[in-house]
Amino acid sequence: MRIHTLTPKDGSTTKPKRLGRGTGSGLGKTSGKGHKGQWARSGGGVRRGFEGGTMPLIRRLPKRGFHNKFEKTYAIINLNELEKFDNGTTVTPELLLDMGIVNNKSNVGLKVLAVGTLTKSLTVYAHKFSEKAKVAIENAGGKAEVIE
Repeated sequence: MRIHTLTPKDGSTTKPKRLGRGTGSGLGKTSGKGHKGQWARSGGGVRRGFEGGTMPLIRRLPKRGFHNKFEKTYAIINLNELEKFDNGTTVTPELLLDMGIVNNKSNVGLKVLAVGTLTKSLTVYAHKFSEKAKVAIENAGGKAEVIE
């Protein structure tokens, strides 16, 4: 096989439509645009969502909700997920990210919540802890360290 012998796969390329080249071609005279009207004109047609002068659907429907652009999104982990680690492990956001337990979509940091139980002594570094989670970690003999 040589570079000059390479060709596209059969059927993958098509010839361009040749418009206005006589009636025998099937696309002569009006070139497939019909007779007159805005679709036949140069630059004709309407914008996306235009409904012929009627109030468009997007404007007829009521607006709902609110998006707070200052919202802080934390990556969340529960105590039952921390149970996977061995005694004496130091749990950091980087470790959780490497293990695939949390994803990188949060824009603020890691928050630990008190869903489930913890029986192992761990040192947990996170940006936020719920009160119950902090108490549960300390009752299990571990430490809850807040990252600034």
